[in-house]
Parts: sequence; structure tokens; C-alpha cells
Amino acid sequence: MEAAGEEKAGDEKAGNGRNGHAEGPAAAAAAERGGRGRLRGCWGFLRRNALVVLTVSGVVAGVALGAAVRGAALSRAQVTYLAFPGELLLRMLRMVILPLVVCSLVSGAASLDARSLGRLGGIAIAYFLGTTLLASGLAVALGFIIRPGAGASALNAPGLGLSGDVPTNKETVDSFLDLVRNLFPANLVAAAFRTYATEYKVLLRNTTSGNVTTEKIPVGTEIEGMNILGLVLFALVLGVALKKLGEEGEDLIRFFNSFNEATMVLVSWIMWYVPIGITFLVGSKIVEMEDIMLLVTSLGKYIFASILGHCIHGGIILPLIYFASTRQNPYRFLLGLITPFATAFATSSSSATLPSMIKCVEENNGVDKRISRFILPIGATVNMDGAAIFQCMAAVFIAQLNNVDLNPGQIFTILVTATASSVGAAGVPAGGVLTIAIILEAIGLPTNDLSLILAVDWIVDRTTTVVNVEGDALGAGILNYLNEKEKKEKEQDLKEVTVEAVANSKAEGETSPLVTHKTQVYNTASTADPESKESVL
Repeated sequence: MEAAGEEKAGDEKAGNGRNGHAEGPAAAAAAERGGRGRLRGCWGFLRRNALVVLTVSGVVAGVALGAAVRGAALSRAQVTYLAFPGELLLRMLRMVILPLVVCSLVSGAASLDARSLGRLGGIAIAYFLGTTLLASGLAVALGFIIRPGAGASALNAPGLGLSGDVPTNKETVDSFLDLVRNLFPANLVAAAFRTYATEYKVLLRNTTSGNVTTEKIPVGTEIEGMNILGLVLFALVLGVALKKLGEEGEDLIRFFNSFNEATMVLVSWIMWYVPIGITFLVGSKIVEMEDIMLLVTSLGKYIFASILGHCIHGGIILPLIYFASTRQNPYRFLLGLITPFATAFATSSSSATLPSMIKCVEENNGVDKRISRFILPIGATVNMDGAAIFQCMAAVFIAQLNNVDLNPGQIFTILVTATASSVGAAGVPAGGVLTIAIILEAIGLPTNDLSLILAVDWIVDRTTTVVNVEGDALGAGILNYLNEKEKKEKEQDLKEVTVEAVANSKAEGETSPLVTHKTQVYNTASTADPESKESVL
């Protein structure tokens, strides 16, 4: 019995040993397959999002490069050489702005019928004005809560090493007249690189009493910079006119469509250079800073208030508007726009971000090309939510700096003027500073303190541009959703009408022959009765 028990135990051990040897290779193979699957998944994610990863890495590398080189005490010429790769990126992006804006707007306006164009245009204008007004109100409210200018009256611009170059005083009326003049450029070719602006000529006049008086006369001049407003309006009207021509305009519409697609191919090539350009743009900007700690300690409350306004508007208000309009997750939509956001942060230019924004909105978020190429160029020109926050905060800051208590009339003037003047703000770095002078003139404040705003503009202008392009992108998403919704409703109505028509035709086909057949049988029978009676008789 004992021998039999020992033999049985030995057999069990041998069986367990064999099972262990069998399970070992299988488990190892399964673990190896799992590891390969995870590695393949990570590699696939990196391939799909290579541009995003490289762009974010470029920003981080730029900060590291600037911090490392900052202690080397580079000369002005050496800093220029360091910024050269970033300068190339800006030049390439600006190179494609003109064909991209004109061709996309012409093809977009020509692809939409008059009713859709009017409806989408009306919704876009309401969205742009509404969000800009909300941004202005938020900035004024934060300015009164945080009070960035309180206690800062001792700030000395020369002590901070600030430049005294501030925009010249410009009458509010002349600023808005220039905006209207630029909508109708006298020369389309010149509008590609020059903009109309009013300057002033001072004349000395002697009166009969011997007193010398001066008179400021407005004089029209042309300044360097693309007149994007005039080009946008011309492209829209040209697209509508080509649509009106019908068959005669189809060849030119196809030309603009092909030109637009070719420009987008160029943009896709330029996008792969973005990480390199961003690295040197950010790095050179950090090296250029003279004494950042002095600026931050002196103007820290103003910088904090401006960036906080951008975070609230871009992180809460705009996503809430998108969610209320579409009932979709806005942050998933924004996740596909990391590359244009990084480009906006590095370049501080809405116009330079436009090519990458159009590409990512269409490819990552599935926005219809007709919507994106119609709305985004307009938004890059007239929708400046971040600039409105920046301008209103600067106006409240300068008022508090000069110990001026703003009355309700002045606050209303700030809101309206900032909303209107942001339309004409240039989509280039520091473009919003020029419009602050309009607001200050409208409420009667001096423009001398604008040198303080210029000192920290390079910091605030980055978040300003990010909020500007975010508002454009979310607006395109809302319009795309509304357009798709209307299209589905039309298709559903068409299906119902088709089903009803088919049902009616079937009903007629089933009933009318039977009725006719019965009538014919009845008539035959009625005529055959006398004959049958006669035959019987």
C-alpha cells in the first residue's frame, strides 16, 4: 500500500512538471505578444501624432535653448543669427497667406448657394460679435476685481528699460474711417502688401492778434502690411459673382479650387518645418529679454489678470458656447488643434497660424472644406477675442495707473470700441497695441503709458493669439454642426416626401385597375343579358 501511494504521488509530480513545462512557453509567448501589441500601439500613436509631438517638443526645446544660451551674453547680431531658422518659418507662413485667403474664400463662396451663404455669414457675424463682446466684458470685470493698476503709479518706464516708441495719437473717427477705406482698396495688387492709414500734418497759422495757432490736418498714406480686410471682401464678392455666372464661371471656380488645393499641399510641407522654427523663435525671444524679473515684479498683476482672462475665456466660456450649440465635447475638438495652438504661441500671429489651422480643422476634426475655408480666413481677420481681452485690460490698467475712476459711460465706450476696433486689428505680432490707442483716445486717457504695455506685450500676446485662433476654430465647428444638422433634416424631409409619393402611386396602381375591371365586367354582363335571353327563347 505504501509503495502504491508513493507511486501515485510520483505520477502526480511528474504530471505537474509536464504541465508546468507546457504552460511556461505559452505564458511567455502570450506575454511577448502583449508586449509587441503595446509597442505596436505606441508606435502607431506616435506615427499618427508625430507632428503634434514634435511641435510640443520644439516649444520645450526652445525654452531650454534660450535658458542655456541666455548666460552667454550674445550680441545683437548673434541673437539675430540665432533667430534665423524661426524667421524662415514666419516668412514661409506669410508667403502662403495671400493665395490661401483669396483662393479659399473665392472657392468657398462659390460652392455655397446664396441662401446658405447668407445664413452661415449671419451666424458667423453674430458669433464673432457675441464672443468678442463677452471677452471685453470679462476683461473689464477682471480689471475691476484684480485692480492691476492700483499701487503701480510709481512705475517708471525708463527705469524698466522700456522703449519710448508708442503709437501716435489718432482720432477715433479717423480710425474707423480707415477701417471702411481698407474694405474697398483702390488697388488690389497694392492691397497685397500695403494698407491705408491716416497720418496728420500740423500747420502753423498766425492770427491777426499775433498768436500762433496749430491745426492738425489728416493726410492719407500707405503703410507696410497686407490689407487683409480688402482682400477678404473682394474674394467673397468675386466668389458670389462667379456663382451667379453659372457655366461661364465654372472654369475660373475650378482654377481657384485647384490653386487652393495646391496651396494646402504646400502648407502640409511647411508644417514639418514648424518644430524647428518654433525652437529657435522661442529660444531667441528668451535670449532677447533684458530683465524679466523686474518686469514681472513691476507688472505682474497686469500680466496675471490678462492671462487669467484668456484662460477663463478660452478654457470655459468658448467651450461652453460650443457645447451649448452642438451638445458635443469641446475639449475633444480642441485636442486635434494642438499644432496650430503651438504655432500661435510661438509666432504670436493669427495670420501665420491660419494655414495650419485650416489643415488640422479639416483633417483632425472633420470640418467640411466649404465651411473651414470660408469661415477661418474671415475669423483670422475680424474675430479677435484674445485681443479684446488684452485691450480692455490695458485700458482699465492705464486708467487705474493714472488714478482715474471710470464711469459707466466710459466703461460702455471701452466695450463698444474694443469690440469694433478688434475687427481691424492686424493679425501680426503686437498688432493689438495699436488699437489700444484708439480706446484710450475714446475715453480721454493719455497714451504715454503705452510703453508699459509694449514692455510685456511679447508675453501676453502669445496667449492672446491662442485665444484668437481658438475662437475661430470653435466657430467653424459650430457652423459645420449646424450645416450638417440642416442637411440631415432636409434629407429626412425628402425621404418622407418620397415614401408618401411611392405609397400613393402604389395605392393608385392597386385600386384603379380593379375598379376598371369591375366596371368592364358589369358593362359586359349588362349588354350580354338580352342576347342570352334571346338565345334561350
